[in-house]
Formats: sequence, C-alpha cells, structure tokens
Amino acid sequence: MVRFFSVGSVLVLAVLAASLVVLPLMLPPLPPPPLVLLFFPVGIMAALMVLAFSPTDNVGHVAVGFV
Repeated sequence: MVRFFSVGSVLVLAVLAASLVVLPLMLPPLPPPPLVLLFFPVGIMAALMVLAFSPTDNVGHVAVGFV
C-alpha cells in the first residue's frame, strides 16, 4: 500500500487541527469588520460572473481536447 503522508506531515496537520480547536477558545472575540470589507468578496464574485458570461469575439477558436 502506498503511504500518502509521512509521519512529519501527519504531525503538522494534527497540530494545526488542534490549534484551530483550542485558539478560538483562548483568544478574545474580534469586533465585526466594516461594512465595506464585507462587500469586497461580493464584488469579486460579481466581477468573475460578468467575465465568465460575457461574450467573446473568438468563437471559432474553441479548443476541445480529450485526455
């Protein structure tokens, strides 16, 4: 059987998982971010949707490949 993770990487992942469980219990809660920062990911998603569905000029240059 193939070993996907070494012992060191499993140890690093276990420490990372434990810190994600323990640190939020120890640190004080943060105040909410400003409203402008909350709309930043929404703006990125809207720009990506516009780019994804905008028509292109090179319709005949579509590459189709099978692997």
